[in-house]
Amino acid sequence: MGKSLHPKVKEFKEFVRKHPKIVRDVRNGNANWQELFEDWYLLGEDDTRWDSYREAGAQNDEKVEDNNKSGWFDHVGELVKKMDANQLQSHINNISEVLGTVQGVISQFQSTPKGTAVTNEARSKPSHPFSFRKD
Repeated sequence: MGKSLHPKVKEFKEFVRKHPKIVRDVRNGNANWQELFEDWYLLGEDDTRWDSYREAGAQNDEKVEDNNKSGWFDHVGELVKKMDANQLQSHINNISEVLGTVQGVISQFQSTPKGTAVTNEARSKPSHPFSFRKD
């Protein structure tokens, strides 16, 4: 659990901290960590590959402010645009089936069999296992 990272991985993490747009690209699906690390390792930090991330550094601050101003509603709109309708429908159908199954199981436990229904009279009288009579 206490393993230390390879020095090159530590350097790459520091490089990513300096260029936060890299994280955004990975989260948006435009890149993956393995490819970025390999490019960084082979090409170095000064390669032209990273120019788009460097130039965006000053613009990122403005974009972040604009995103905060636009609010969460625009963010939700962007997520809806990226959504795959068929995959979403498939997930909704799966959830619906699971809920139906859970409701069926719950209803089985809640219902009492007709032959064992207890009447109101039986509930009000205490049951006595031994009957004693006076002579």
